[in-house]
Amino acid sequence: MECKVSKGSIHFEVLGEGFPLLILHAMGTDHRSMKGWLEPVFDRVEGFQRVYIDLPAHGLSMVDESVESTDDLLGNLLDFIDEVIGQEEFSLIGASFGGYLAQGIFHQRRVQVKGICLLASALHMKERIVPQRQVLEQDEELLANLDPDIRTAFETLFIYQNQATFTAFLKEIQPGRLLANREFLASDWKAKRYYLTEEPFHDVQTLAHSALFILGRQDYICGYKDHMILLEKFPNSTFAVLNHAGHMLQIEKREAVQALVKDWLTSK
Repeated sequence: MECKVSKGSIHFEVLGEGFPLLILHAMGTDHRSMKGWLEPVFDRVEGFQRVYIDLPAHGLSMVDESVESTDDLLGNLLDFIDEVIGQEEFSLIGASFGGYLAQGIFHQRRVQVKGICLLASALHMKERIVPQRQVLEQDEELLANLDPDIRTAFETLFIYQNQATFTAFLKEIQPGRLLANREFLASDWKAKRYYLTEEPFHDVQTLAHSALFILGRQDYICGYKDHMILLEKFPNSTFAVLNHAGHMLQIEKREAVQALVKDWLTSK
């Protein structure tokens, strides 16, 4: 489905019925990167409507020439919420850059948002504390036979570089990479206008909303130490740092991530 917004359009897929969950994927891929690991959770959990979107400039979501900042991307998402979700309450699930946008949505729609789940999320911090890069498993024969572009992306994202993670990469990550608006993503937006003008949560000490933060101890892209500020900001939260997990923890530690999300969804 497609929703027209002020500066483009948002492509989305809705599955199930019940309380709305707005689901935002990482940069450079599309909604299938979230759907692949998240949908199995709902084989065991009922009562949720999943709204999977392609972020602006990703997948089949279009942006017009006036879009030049994360503020603009957020504006399109807020338009989408007004059009599709309306005034209903909803919760957010976001990964990486999608997690940063989820924080921006939360900040702007705080009364409407019931809960938030962030996976390996980017934060409103220009200097990140990240661990030294580690590769815990590497199939050199597999890597040697890959297309250079695919190999670079795979090696960048995964600390377990084996056939199982590569199969998941091809199924869940690579299809969205082929559709991403590389002209926009390669523009000076990321260097100059990546951070929202208004820092999420800056105006409150604590938030009572239900929250789940899942991080990888070996995530050298977004790290985990900076996220302690969220643990203090959300006293009604679960904070999990998974060992032997990098930025793609939803693939490298799938069962653990699914169990945490199931617990968050079903906890009162």
